[in-house]
Amino acid sequence: MRREDIRVATFDCYGTLIDWEGGAASFLYSLALRLGDPSPDPGMTLRERWEAIQFDLLAGGYRPYKEILTESLRRWAEERGYSWDPAYGEDLVRSMRSWQPFPDTRPALLQAHAAGLRLVILSNTDRDIMAHTLRHLDLPFERVIVAEDVGAYKPSEQGFRYLLEQVGEPPERILHVAFGFKYDIGPAQRLGFHTAWVNRHVEAPPGPEQPDFIWRDLWGLAEFAGGPGPVPSGAPSRR
Repeated sequence: MRREDIRVATFDCYGTLIDWEGGAASFLYSLALRLGDPSPDPGMTLRERWEAIQFDLLAGGYRPYKEILTESLRRWAEERGYSWDPAYGEDLVRSMRSWQPFPDTRPALLQAHAAGLRLVILSNTDRDIMAHTLRHLDLPFERVIVAEDVGAYKPSEQGFRYLLEQVGEPPERILHVAFGFKYDIGPAQRLGFHTAWVNRHVEAPPGPEQPDFIWRDLWGLAEFAGGPGPVPSGAPSRR
């Protein structure tokens, strides 16, 4: 694959652009303390179990994402013997609205855009939560597609098919960039997209798919696009 073959970079949002793991881990650990657990498991352990519950719910057919968040949190709390109040689901939604981009997200995507790539999001969320996230990202996305638009959650191929209709490019002209291997890489490849796995934690691939690229962060995209690459921490980002 050559750089000139790619016109569009598409992204999973949470975990790829936004620190979803850190945000969720912090929320769950704080909630465990609030519910009287004097010594919870580490936040990342709590997050891994909650994510597994959420993944099963996403595979069970479309329902609004806030319902998915609340039900997955309820089941997680029940497993751990915690008391439950539906308000905790609202707390999780409110927390997710505030989760922040990784330090490399804005400067790397600005370089990719300046080098000529169109930027598009495909996310397993809803319009309300995404509206807040886009304020934090402050990036020139051409389109932002959420599960609410499609009526399906990744790893269903339905969202990727809808994306193809919206961007008007064949899949071989698109590079899909994602942290969520089991959500994104397989369905994107089956439809003919090129793929890049953002493997921030240097983990073993959890599936048999072979991404075109494996990057530690989004600077890999900036350099692939033809940008100068990493900038010093604290340097201003320019459009």
